[in-house]
Amino acid sequence: MANDPHPVPSYRPETIAVSAGRPTDLGQPLNTPIVPASNFLSGAGPEYSRGDGTETVHAFETAIGELEGGTGVAFSSGMAAISAIFDNLAVGARVVVPDDSYQGVTAVVSDGEQRLGWKVLRLPTGDTQRWLDVIGSVDLIWLESPSNPLLEVGDVPAICAAAKAADVLCAVDNTFATPLSQKPLDHGATFSVHSATKFIGGHSDLLSGIVVVAKGADEELDAIRRRRTFGGAFPGALETFLALRGLRTLPLRLEKSQSNAQVLARRLSGHRAVSEVRYPGLPEHPASEVVKRTLAGPGAMVSFETVGNAISADVRLTRLKLIHPATSLGGVESTIERRAKLVGQEHLPPTLLRMSVGCEHLEDLWDDLDQALGGLIER
Repeated sequence: MANDPHPVPSYRPETIAVSAGRPTDLGQPLNTPIVPASNFLSGAGPEYSRGDGTETVHAFETAIGELEGGTGVAFSSGMAAISAIFDNLAVGARVVVPDDSYQGVTAVVSDGEQRLGWKVLRLPTGDTQRWLDVIGSVDLIWLESPSNPLLEVGDVPAICAAAKAADVLCAVDNTFATPLSQKPLDHGATFSVHSATKFIGGHSDLLSGIVVVAKGADEELDAIRRRRTFGGAFPGALETFLALRGLRTLPLRLEKSQSNAQVLARRLSGHRAVSEVRYPGLPEHPASEVVKRTLAGPGAMVSFETVGNAISADVRLTRLKLIHPATSLGGVESTIERRAKLVGQEHLPPTLLRMSVGCEHLEDLWDDLDQALGGLIER
């Protein structure tokens, strides 16, 4: 309001990540403390944490909500957050998902097809027109951009805006982009979803997820909160505290890891043991124009295929000294994995390596990659 003597400042995302959700009253701690409580004295305020939450959870939800421009609902894991959205779909619901989806989403929609008769359409992430053509005949649009693990990029603004115009639910998995690079709710999405286990937490020491619901979507917000309460998927006190603490350094961590990723992707493109690099920051990325228009940054994930076969790719991984073989991502440490070895990922290129680039020194990372890749060349 123009006459408000104490207007709320309009901060940039980097400042919001550091400042949002902090206590404001004099005498309070600077950081919201861990509140390891399950129940409270009755009569005023919260009574049971599974339904009412705690100060720690509220602070985390506030911080992510302000970053995304909506209302946050925290969960015990990214999969719990994902499931809360799909659990609201009715029998026979019509759903559109990318054909390169996170394997957890693939499992959820396959289960819905078998048990609930969902009609699931799988479309290429980058084929915007096909998404626009089907929006009017579906119940949920599920986008993932950049995708996991092929790092395909979709036109999130166009698809979300069309879904909103058609009054269709639209959810965007924003885990890889983070709220610093992409804000789906600004473009009309109903939900923005994160596995806070990844970049938001940033230290590979917690499980957490969050759904951010668009302002004004009160019915959907109530439904997501019910799913959390009924499913018992409330986040733990320590995990939420760590996720909030990790969020405070997200801008710094992402800036460093993204800078590393950009250089490594370029160098990998010219390596004799690499046959293809998939990275949104490369000019040869098939959605390069969309990347420039929709993402504030190309991110810290790099996927690439090596010359040879699955066996030679595995051998190369064993030669790494600094980069860790691990299945998760988004931490300060660099990790890598051959994705086709996982159940449900067998369709991927057999030598595809998905690398989460961390905050180590760039040249140390490159030296490690170069010696591991160059030590075995298939002819």
